Amino acid sequence: MQLQLRGSKSTLATLLLIAPFFLWGTAMVAMKGVIPHTTPLFMAAVRLLPAGILILIAAAFMGRPQPKGWLAWLWIIIFALVDGTLFQGFLAEGLVRTSAGLGSVMIDSQPLAVALLSLWLFQEHIGLWGWLGLGLGVAGISLIGLPEEWIFHLLDSGVKITVDNWQQLFASGEWLMLLAALSMAVGTVLIRFVCRYADPVTATGWHIILGGLPLWGISSVVEVEQWQNLVLSDWLALSYATIFGSAIAYGLFFYFASSGNLTSLSSLTFLTPVFALIFGHIFLSEVLTPIQWGGVILTLISIYLINQRETLSGQNHKVTIGENTQEQQPILEASVTKK
Repeated sequence: MQLQLRGSKSTLATLLLIAPFFLWGTAMVAMKGVIPHTTPLFMAAVRLLPAGILILIAAAFMGRPQPKGWLAWLWIIIFALVDGTLFQGFLAEGLVRTSAGLGSVMIDSQPLAVALLSLWLFQEHIGLWGWLGLGLGVAGISLIGLPEEWIFHLLDSGVKITVDNWQQLFASGEWLMLLAALSMAVGTVLIRFVCRYADPVTATGWHIILGGLPLWGISSVVEVEQWQNLVLSDWLALSYATIFGSAIAYGLFFYFASSGNLTSLSSLTFLTPVFALIFGHIFLSEVLTPIQWGGVILTLISIYLINQRETLSGQNHKVTIGENTQEQQPILEASVTKK
């Protein structure tokens, strides 16, 4: 993919486009370091509510309009429940049971779901390479998320799948991360419908706030000692996850998703697990089993194939990301050319 940037701020535009995925990957590592000292739902709520307030403050300075009408608020509430409450809830609970790098790989399998939803709702083309990528993605997720006993059984090792294996699967962090990925994929598609009635920036801020309130309520009922064991470094990590991993990352991502090609934008999410794996290894000394590494590689290859399918099939077309015909100039234009 060759990026042709417009204007004198082309370098900044590229950094802004990549920034959400870098921030999500590093925030995953920061949250994983905090989770031993707090509770997952409290951590998710802390990450959301302040971030939503920061986005609304920024939107006010930018002169962005507030939502008006019951349809605008209805879509924002649906957006909040799916991409706020469900996504962050599954993510936080999944982090308790899996590593930051592995969890990020599961989360960033969501382009697989985005591709299917975009095909169904917006008739975006998938093609042969895209379907091949989907197949490899299913295989990769299976290697990452299924118990190794199941995998050995499929390879005729003689290990039987038992009730205990089923309980292990549904209690695993990888399963929760997969549910988080599906929630994020639906949220990515929902922003198109939300933006028919509300500004994307203010809608993002309100959906984060409304999505965080149920997490606060559930945490206050089912969790204890949410903040008593937090130290200064933990609060700094939470601040990073809130400001950079939520407010800035979500604001940029849904700003681009509101008017750009969803599949093309989602193609960049393969960068997130790369960042998370690198920083997870540096700061948390995390390692993956050989089978999980195989799943990671297959997942990343699948995401690449799905989102580079037009280049691989030799088609030549243009995709514009971040275009708003009245309020701003296009941020960048991605031209996919035949090599």
